[in-house]
Amino acid sequence: MTRLITTFGYVGLLRPAPGTWGSAAAVVVALGIDYLAGFWLLAGATAAVTALGFWACAAELQHRPGEDPAEIVIDEVAGQWLALLFPAAAFWWIGLDDWALRAWPGWVAAFVLFRLFDIWKPWVIGRADRRGDAAGVMLDDLWAGLFAGLATLIAAGLWHGLLA
Repeated sequence: MTRLITTFGYVGLLRPAPGTWGSAAAVVVALGIDYLAGFWLLAGATAAVTALGFWACAAELQHRPGEDPAEIVIDEVAGQWLALLFPAAAFWWIGLDDWALRAWPGWVAAFVLFRLFDIWKPWVIGRADRRGDAAGVMLDDLWAGLFAGLATLIAAGLWHGLLA
């Protein structure tokens, strides 16, 4: 069961770049959740997948301390969904329910920025990654998701505010 969760339905077994595959699958699922059920279900699903990810990573890595296997992508899912919550909340706030279809730059930016922060690992993201424990596996991606979400909002503000 933990393998199914940590690989996000075995998406983490795809090669090359399982983290990017995991993030891409996360975007598709998150957009579906938001489109079909709305922002609040996406927010709840993000909290649930984050809690489930901490549990499953701890269980999966209990006999492999210090490892962060590439096939574990539930951390990418949690971080990517966190990043997507920022544009989703902004669009929910203004009443744009079908933003997944009409406002695609928001989710594309969240995806690209999340991958950038997840690979680059500046500041606290890198510190969390170097923890060497199951919590660190999740935390670095959650930090990357937070930074990507904020950067997405900043980019949108610049584009629509200063450059419009």
